[in-house]
Amino acid sequence: MKKISIIGSTGSIGKNSLEVISNNPGKFSVFSLAAKNNVEELINQANCFKPKQVVIYDEAKKAELIKRLKSCEILCGSDGLVKAVTHPEIEQVLLALTGAEGLSPLIAAIRAGKNIALANKEPLVMAGEIIRKLVGEHGVQLIPIDSEHSGIFQCLDGRSSSRVSRIFLTASGGPFLNRNSETFDRITPDEAVQHPRWNMGKKISVDSATLMNKGLEVIEASALFGIGLDQIEVLIHPEAVVHSIVEFEDGSQIAQMSVTDMQLPIQYALSYPKRFKSDKYRLDLSKVGALNFQRVDTQKFPCLALAYRAGRMAGTAPCVLNAANEVCVESFLKGEILFTDIPRSIEAVLASHSSVKHPNLDEIFKADVWARNRTNELIHMKVSV
Repeated sequence: MKKISIIGSTGSIGKNSLEVISNNPGKFSVFSLAAKNNVEELINQANCFKPKQVVIYDEAKKAELIKRLKSCEILCGSDGLVKAVTHPEIEQVLLALTGAEGLSPLIAAIRAGKNIALANKEPLVMAGEIIRKLVGEHGVQLIPIDSEHSGIFQCLDGRSSSRVSRIFLTASGGPFLNRNSETFDRITPDEAVQHPRWNMGKKISVDSATLMNKGLEVIEASALFGIGLDQIEVLIHPEAVVHSIVEFEDGSQIAQMSVTDMQLPIQYALSYPKRFKSDKYRLDLSKVGALNFQRVDTQKFPCLALAYRAGRMAGTAPCVLNAANEVCVESFLKGEILFTDIPRSIEAVLASHSSVKHPNLDEIFKADVWARNRTNELIHMKVSV
């Protein structure tokens, strides 16, 4: 059985991953489970899957785990995450954290020679050049779990990206595709997290509503597959059936289609290069009826244009984009800023940043801290007015 470490086990991707493991008995065993602060869910998972290690990122909650879990090693904090992805017995790490917190454990896992199933796009946005180099140096597999990047991975199927002309990432358009943009300043957090197709966490749901999630995916795809930003296009596809399309140099296009169920790309990432037989994930195109595609209106959804801008600036700019977005989304969810303040604040932070070309990790972490501080300054200035 393949021994798996699941980092971010209490989130949406983590829970779906554990369900995939349950649905494939005898194929996987859970060696490590890690969560940010959801002690109750983590304890329930540990009692069910019997891991050797359990990690809680919030160190204040370690005592509760020690008290209630007697059969496994209890770790905490960033050091605990690193131990949970580098243990010699672990064969694959599934990284499903949200945001920049996934960068350090991802790099630690690569350096330890672990194959990785990656759902955490932000590290590749922040440090794609460094990660791509490390993956090559250590000869590990980096298999994406995002449905769009899993689709690209499957379409390429070992083909060289040098033969690729264009890549199309699809987006459902989120909950506000057909809403008048003049009302966007009245959008509430409750409205923004109601995604029409996917059941996801609050942060990624807001990113999908602004289309920043798609912008981050564009930068991620460029880093993952070595494709230039100008070769990556985004199409609105409300049915969310076609996840990606790869166009080759002769004009032929190969599309990956499937039901909107995250368990399918998770299962593929864990089983690769095999495919497990299943009757669960069946797409009936006769019921779908029609597949529609349209260009993105970047006047209505400026976050996508901001992501392309940061990607072209390169260096530390994508890291700054990601950090500013994380702060803005958190502030929006708290009711501190308007939905329309998210792109405005990000644009202001990008405009005041002097990007460092080809940064090392220290420079990336410094840019991340700078961007968070700068974004908070702008937000608090606005709130205090």
